Amino acid sequence: MMQRLLILLVKGYRLLLSPWLGSACRFEPTCSQYSLQALQQHGAAAGVWLTVGRLARCHPWCDGGHDPVPQEAPRATRLFSRLIAPASSTSSPKKSP
Repeated sequence: MMQRLLILLVKGYRLLLSPWLGSACRFEPTCSQYSLQALQQHGAAAGVWLTVGRLARCHPWCDGGHDPVPQEAPRATRLFSRLIAPASSTSSPKKSP
């Protein structure tokens, strides 16, 4: 559910704001394309982590270039995913007496 909402937000940005702001991204794929791919491939938590990292790298002093979404999420994203995962999905089932 969260993944779909985030994808919808990125698509909304691409449809409504991006045409007004113009293309200033120094990377290929663009930051919004990268975000969509990261969310679709790695889920909400890892996708957000990867997107924030990409946005932090996209600045006027960066050379840019080809920077695809990694096939496997880096270790930090797996830890981040576990930290924010709902308690019910990470806890083991209770044993009955």
